[in-house]
Amino acid sequence: MDSVRGHPLLVVIDPVARSTDGESVRIAKDVLCAGAGAKICLPEGPEEFARILARRGHRRPVVIGDDRALLRVVGLLHKERELAAVPLSMVPVGAPSAVALSRALGIPTDTVAAARTVLDGGERPRDLLTDDSDGIVLGALRIPCGSAPTRQGHGAYVPAAPAVAPAAPRDTAEGPDGPAGGPDGPRPWWQPAARTARTALSLLAAPAAGLGGRRARVPGQRLRIEADGVLLADLDRPVRGVSVVPGGRAGADGPRPGAGDGGPLAEVVVHWPGGGRPVRTRARAVTVSGADFHYRADAVVGGPVRTRTWTLQPGAWRLQLPRG
Repeated sequence: MDSVRGHPLLVVIDPVARSTDGESVRIAKDVLCAGAGAKICLPEGPEEFARILARRGHRRPVVIGDDRALLRVVGLLHKERELAAVPLSMVPVGAPSAVALSRALGIPTDTVAAARTVLDGGERPRDLLTDDSDGIVLGALRIPCGSAPTRQGHGAYVPAAPAVAPAAPRDTAEGPDGPAGGPDGPRPWWQPAARTARTALSLLAAPAAGLGGRRARVPGQRLRIEADGVLLADLDRPVRGVSVVPGGRAGADGPRPGAGDGGPLAEVVVHWPGGGRPVRTRARAVTVSGADFHYRADAVVGGPVRTRTWTLQPGAWRLQLPRG
């Protein structure tokens, strides 16, 4: 079924969307209710969200919210093993960064256009990745998982060290001949040395200059990366970043990766520090191992883990998209 006009809908409005852009939510509701019988649900939290979805009956779920709301619905249906049987529709509401996945999947980010796509669009099968902890990836997997510069391939980051508390007045004053006494009398001989040690430690732990005092760059991570059993990187050479995209570029309508070798494949890219030529390949399963590492699966950060395998699931879910 493509057009859903006249068919019952279950419209689930994420609470974040209601609080951030109530006007867009109202417009989406008006368009949907004018074209189909819609039951409007306003869950207040994840548990209520799950209960509403479980009691949908024959109604087709429509999500109004950001990427995290879409991921929540897909994850719940995946855990219930009902994802393949339930086509999904989405009206993105949120800041551009909060709906980047929806845009990459091909969903219009204009509220009216997205609502009309729910009513008059067509179902399209979409691939996804599943991991060995039952997690999912719809758009892209990235390692490391840091801030926006990290995801764009500018190296891994480590958090800045906590600020060092200022010393008490009696720990900082000195007389002409050495440490001065405080209110309780002369300080012990070791306090200046302790202060010097604290200063040295704070300098060693401080963020590198030029990074705004927030994060310090490290050259890369040592990871072992295998794609369908073929070794792409080992622990003896650090990597700058890894990306895995199910079915090639998300939302693309061009030739499917792997179409000539028996089915769709995920696109895997390994980047090296220093601008070396990246390794590119396509595979059905990717395993990453190494010291504790985090990863970003769409908008969700996972880890730390020491090993994880992601496997492509072709056509595992269906999404309502514009025709043509």
